[in-house]
Amino acid sequence: MRYVAPARGTIDPEVFRRPPLSDWDTHAHWLQADVWPGIDALNAARPLAMRERFVAQTPALLDDGLHYEQRIADHGEIATRESNWHDLFNALVWLRYPGIKQALNEQQVIDIGRMGSKQRSRAQYAMTHFDEAGVIVVVRDRRLLDAWDAHDWHALFWRERDAWRDGRIAIDLFGHALLEHALTPGKLLVGKAVVFLADSTPDSAVTACAESVRSGGLLRDPLDLRPLPLSGIPGWHPENGDEAFHRNAACYQPRRDGRCYPTPLAL
Repeated sequence: MRYVAPARGTIDPEVFRRPPLSDWDTHAHWLQADVWPGIDALNAARPLAMRERFVAQTPALLDDGLHYEQRIADHGEIATRESNWHDLFNALVWLRYPGIKQALNEQQVIDIGRMGSKQRSRAQYAMTHFDEAGVIVVVRDRRLLDAWDAHDWHALFWRERDAWRDGRIAIDLFGHALLEHALTPGKLLVGKAVVFLADSTPDSAVTACAESVRSGGLLRDPLDLRPLPLSGIPGWHPENGDEAFHRNAACYQPRRDGRCYPTPLAL
């Protein structure tokens, strides 16, 4: 069933105090105010590294017949529905991670040129999954990766609970659909992760992610992405302080027979 976000003004304020939305408090006024931010406000917040601009998605704009990605590539115009949670969160991700967004757009346009606008490649599906639900993960303790490989969620999120606090595993949330879903209290969130194994910082992983996408070395197939039940991370769900959550939560799925994950990227 298609997710429908709650109306502005009806949202439980608690969701803005809990990850992932608490990590986006730079724009808390846009998320919690009674009125929606306008296109001009979004554009005024653009970083220097972002040449693209947000434009209101209107029938007149869509009359150009261009694919969403092609319009960005050709004219630098990001079609944005006003008063819309999904597109607002997409704009926030553009503002925080312009390099990754630009790299995804470049690769999408390459495949549109190759496949046409009616068909999609495996790489396009992978990029779309990441755009909507992506998470960049840095792992510094290989034991955590072993538990993740085996879908041993109890180990990854309960026995190794401190790892999420002491930096042995760290994430950057990229997918704007995840942010939208987080508006619903208690909703179970599962991300699609790309993984780096190194003694490094998430910031360097963000740069490496953008470079790997741009070079065509990352997100070539949906199976390149690992599921990560984000609701298991300490503080991300109101019930995950109890061990029973990590044995019974519906977001924890067993690994499918024969499912293997790619080797994490090195930093």
